[in-house]
Amino acid sequence: MVDLFNQEDQRTLEAIAASRLQLAQAVDITTEALRQGGKLFYVGAGTSGRLGVLDAAECPPTFCTPSDLVQGIIAGGAGALVRSSEDLEDQFEDGSQAIASRHITNLDVVAGITAGGTTPYVHGALEAAKQRGAKTIFITCVPVEQFSVEVDVDIRLVVGPELLAGSTRLKAGTVTKMALNILSTGVMVGLGKVYGNRMVDVAVKNTKLRDRALRIIEDLTELSRDEATNLLNKSNDSVKLALFMHWSGLEKEEGDRILSEYQGNLRAALQKVGEIGD
Repeated sequence: MVDLFNQEDQRTLEAIAASRLQLAQAVDITTEALRQGGKLFYVGAGTSGRLGVLDAAECPPTFCTPSDLVQGIIAGGAGALVRSSEDLEDQFEDGSQAIASRHITNLDVVAGITAGGTTPYVHGALEAAKQRGAKTIFITCVPVEQFSVEVDVDIRLVVGPELLAGSTRLKAGTVTKMALNILSTGVMVGLGKVYGNRMVDVAVKNTKLRDRALRIIEDLTELSRDEATNLLNKSNDSVKLALFMHWSGLEKEEGDRILSEYQGNLRAALQKVGEIGD
């Protein structure tokens, strides 16, 4: 049985590869929207909704984003995260209301997630988002021939029938999580939230994350643990600012000012002062 699941899961990689152009387009329009002050909203029901909420919840600790920059909206609200609420996914108007209640505008991006493609709640949200001028992304696991929709980016993650017929928490859930990983991480790369492959905007909120922050500084600067700790303390626990201070030779206040001028993009700020630390 395990071999059978493993074999079927290869379809998720094929689906991602087949959708790479659409995923790249979604990353590009979302990055630009957030750069201009917009937000990203995931909308879904059931497993699809939970995956959107999960991906959104990971952005603040991973990239130190404001808690409202990437948001997950699920049919049934927070209670649906831990309890099944299948009946609520049929409410088109509830999806529309969810968009209205968050005051979504033409600066924002709304990504509707529905494995089967037809969830009324999701389509209500997408229609309301379009009426407000927001960019729209559709993420589904059925081919366009089965269900079509007018959106800015149409992502079809076609993985075929599930081993357990109709259980879209399996391959469909897996490939959806993969797509959301690519979307949110790609956007954060575009916003300068990483340097190389390092999470230089990691939020230092606990012992594990402090250790990660120190290891990033040590690896990129070759400083000792004590030196890295001192630098992190001086930067008020900002890895990005600590690195900028080290490579530029600037003090905290001036370094913070220049980073802010470049919207927190470390590489751009380093180019400003003529020093790239690779």
